[in-house]
Amino acid sequence: MFKPYSVEEGEYLVRLARLAVEEYVKSRRIINVPNDAPPKLIQDNYGVFTTIETMENEKRELRGCIGYPRGNVNTAKATISSALAAAFDDPRFMPLTQEELSKVTFEVSILSPLERIKMDPRDLSNHIEVGRHGIVIQHGFGGGLLLPQVPVEYCWDSMTFLSEACIKASLSPDCWIEDNIEIYLYEAQIFREKSPRGDVEERDLLRELGLCNKSYNL
Repeated sequence: MFKPYSVEEGEYLVRLARLAVEEYVKSRRIINVPNDAPPKLIQDNYGVFTTIETMENEKRELRGCIGYPRGNVNTAKATISSALAAAFDDPRFMPLTQEELSKVTFEVSILSPLERIKMDPRDLSNHIEVGRHGIVIQHGFGGGLLLPQVPVEYCWDSMTFLSEACIKASLSPDCWIEDNIEIYLYEAQIFREKSPRGDVEERDLLRELGLCNKSYNL
């Protein structure tokens, strides 16, 4: 499993994501990477996504999610950029407001390098592990990405996961069987606030998947 960071480093990234957004709401200033950032977060270049969710009565509802799948800058800087984009540039939502900051949680997903998969499409769904893999569907200059936590949260199987990734790319649900489609898999280490401004936890998607399957079997 892909786990480049300690819980303490993951907590730092989540706090950094919130700090970047709160400072921008207050002063319209984009912060720099703080001097106290753990060295690995400055040395490593990983893809990063920030997910912001409204939390009420322990139920979470998406409020913004944007990121960068390929690590072109260091992880700390990518976290700042993705957090600001998730808060203010997600076209599905209005920009986050000051009043919402105490009602939302921040989640940071650190992505492993993308691995292109070339195999018989009939074998592809057996190669994808729900709870471990995320998917990128690429077609020309367009594409779509789904994070590994998405199929777990919706209790999808691997075939549904593939189809939904195609839909995210604005393609037909069975686009993955076509020769001109590029499919990439990756893993992610995920840290999130348990509650708004609360403690930070590392998500265990396999455990969450087990709970999903238990509920489904009932």
